[in-house]
Amino acid sequence: MNQNIIISYNARVLVADARKALLLRNVGTASDLSLEVEQVFEAPHNAPTRQQGTDRPGRTASGSHRSSLGQTDFHQLEEEQFSSMVAEKLEVICAGNNIQKLFLVAPPKALADLRRAMSETVRKRIVAEYDKDLVNFPVDEIEKHLAS
Repeated sequence: MNQNIIISYNARVLVADARKALLLRNVGTASDLSLEVEQVFEAPHNAPTRQQGTDRPGRTASGSHRSSLGQTDFHQLEEEQFSSMVAEKLEVICAGNNIQKLFLVAPPKALADLRRAMSETVRKRIVAEYDKDLVNFPVDEIEKHLAS
């Protein structure tokens, strides 16, 4: 993370990807990071699109031309729905004013999906974003990555 970014006491860190999100709280100091898991969000099993869609893509006709429509990416839709669900949960938590400072840690695609799904209320609390995939690391490893 950027050297100028300090994760202060009681700040929240959302570590996420397209299938799992951890909401962590710093119970340590800004100089001695100590993250504690507050909530875990997990998406239900998301099978590949080829296993979710059974029909062939539709076709369209325009005059004498026929073309097929693109296959719906059900896998991508599930990932976007998960990001929306996480954003809604954060909205509820922020509405209770439990979060003043929020740090986002996610791979670039998941960051984009989260940003798109978040309300202005949640976005105003974001202090920094870190585009790394750390959600499957143990909490002590996440602390090391964020402290460096």
